[in-house]
Amino acid sequence: MSSWAAQLGQKIASPEFRQYLMSTVRTSPDVLFQEAGFPYAGAHIIRTWRLANWGLPLAAIADFKKDPELISGNMTGALTVYSLLFMRFAWMVQPRNYLLFACHATNETAQLVQGYRFINYHHFGGKNNVPQDDLKVPLETKA
Repeated sequence: MSSWAAQLGQKIASPEFRQYLMSTVRTSPDVLFQEAGFPYAGAHIIRTWRLANWGLPLAAIADFKKDPELISGNMTGALTVYSLLFMRFAWMVQPRNYLLFACHATNETAQLVQGYRFINYHHFGGKNNVPQDDLKVPLETKA
């Protein structure tokens, strides 16, 4: 196990991996921007997208501590399917896009946790198991 972890650490610390993170791959958005007359726009957008794409799983993980009443079942289901599709895309494209796969695998896991919280709260009695201290007390009106 330690040899596997050491190899992973060496791979992440290598200059080739840093180059992979910061480089651009000749993808269709890059080609489209260049054909439209923006020779460098595609490279910047793809590089930014690699970092911005992690916003979905990070937001879902940050929502783990929020009240399950706020979770949208429809949006959670849509994001679950979205991440599954992009995980398959990242795996099937040549060369394989491991960074995109890792991002969507993280998002898939986070969305499944959110989906469990939603179903537990709305369909398996989670509403009824809220401690009395956590109940919202309505404000009294002065008459």
